[in-house]
Amino acid sequence: MLHEVWPLVGAGEPDVPLHGGTGAPVATARELNGALAQARYAPASARGTARDGSALTDASTLTGLDALLTGVPAEVRTAYSWAVLGELRSNAVLLETLETFLACDGSWARTAEALHPHVNSAHDRIGRIEHFTGRDLSRLYDRLDLWAALLCRTDSA
Repeated sequence: MLHEVWPLVGAGEPDVPLHGGTGAPVATARELNGALAQARYAPASARGTARDGSALTDASTLTGLDALLTGVPAEVRTAYSWAVLGELRSNAVLLETLETFLACDGSWARTAEALHPHVNSAHDRIGRIEHFTGRDLSRLYDRLDLWAALLCRTDSA
């Protein structure tokens, strides 16, 4: 019902962005704390995705890392991205290689196929990424850090 009314509420004062959130429906009292935590986080996520407009976020949509990060303040996301990516931020070729490598689940062959360099060139680029970031892309933990840093970027490079 709130999803049906929300557009009308937002249209009442179009110059004032409204951000709201809902938690999961509960069947028992034990589920109430979890639903309340979701409902508290959902407006922060709505603010992160629609800074200049109104948005309503349903906590059931907060299921991925990108959704989780929308509730983190922009200045924290930016600082994290700068800290993890470092010099890499100014190298479009290496950023594209990193994004592709992570999207290809760490497959050298699929990365090379997607970017069209030779597999050895892909290896060289990944080596340079590891050098610049101090991360080991054979480790899941480091891959997750880099993926989160890419998602936290507020600019294109």
